[in-house]
Amino acid sequence: MTTSNPTGEQYDLTLEHDGHHVTGVVTQVAAGIRALAVDGVALTETFGADEAPPSACGITLVPWPNRVAGGRWSLDGREQQLDLTEPAKGNASHGLLRYTAYRVVERESHAVTLGATVFPQHGYPFQLDTTVRHELVVDGMVVTHTITNVGPDRAPFAVGSHPFFRVGDHDPATLTVTLAAATRYETDEASIPVGTSPVAGTEFDLSQGPRLGDLDLDTGYRDVEPDADGIRPTPFTAPDGSATELWQDPSFEYVQVFTPRNFPRGGVKGLAVAAEPMTAPANALASGEGLRWLDPGETWTGSWGVRYRAAGV
Repeated sequence: MTTSNPTGEQYDLTLEHDGHHVTGVVTQVAAGIRALAVDGVALTETFGADEAPPSACGITLVPWPNRVAGGRWSLDGREQQLDLTEPAKGNASHGLLRYTAYRVVERESHAVTLGATVFPQHGYPFQLDTTVRHELVVDGMVVTHTITNVGPDRAPFAVGSHPFFRVGDHDPATLTVTLAAATRYETDEASIPVGTSPVAGTEFDLSQGPRLGDLDLDTGYRDVEPDADGIRPTPFTAPDGSATELWQDPSFEYVQVFTPRNFPRGGVKGLAVAAEPMTAPANALASGEGLRWLDPGETWTGSWGVRYRAAGV
C-alpha cells in the first residue's frame, strides 16, 4: 500500500481492559508515537498524519540519541565522519533511522513490533538489526527496543526516544515535573556537553517538582535515582493531581528534558515538554560515556514506558 503521509503507514492500537480504554498511533517512519491516550486523556502531544513530526515528536533515536559534535568520533584511532544532519549547529543529530520506513515484524490489536536495519554508511561502518515494540497496557504503553549486531565487527550504539508529554487538556505551563537527578550536563552553543555540574539548589534542580511554565530547559541529566525496582520515573503532574509519567528501566540511565515555546498545537505555537529516555548522553560516540558495544551476533534489549494516574488515585 502506498501513502503520501510524511510518516508513512499509521498503526492504530487499542486495548480494552478492566473498564479502561487505551488507544495509540505508531508511525511507520522512525517508529514514532503519534498519539497515546488512556480513557480519552491524552498522554502525549500529537500531530496530523499529513504532517512531519514537529521537533522530532515521538521518534526513535538509534544508533545514538541527541547529537555527535561535528559528526566526528574515533574508532580504533581512525577518525569517523558522520553526515551532518543538523547544519545550523554542525552536528550529526538523532541517529540514522529518523527518516527510515520500518517494516512490520508483528502486529496485534494492542501492539506493533517494527523493524529496521542500520546499514554501514559514512562514519558508521556497522550493521545493526533493530526492532521497536509499542504495546498498550492498562495505564499506558511499554516500549521495548532490541538491537542485534549482524555485522562482522564489534559495534557501538546507544538508543533513545523523543516523546512529548501531556496530561489531557491541562495547560503545560501548569504542570509540575519531578526528576530526582543529581547531575546535569553543561553544554556549548552547539548543544554539546562540555562538563557536568550538580543540580542541587540551582534552576536545573527538578527534585521538588517545579512548574513547567517557570522552566527553560534543553538539559541532559544523569545520576537519576531509581525506585526500589530499579525504575527511573519522571512524572508530570497536573493541578488536580492527575499525572503522566515517563519510566525508564535500568538500561536507560539518562534523560533529556526539553521545554520549547514554539511547539505547534492547533495552529498556535506554545510551551511543550519532552522527556527523552536515553541509554547514553549527547556526544556518546565521541566521549564513550554510556556507549554499549555488541559483539557479532549479540543482542541487547531495553524498555521504557508511559503511564497515567488519574486524579485522586
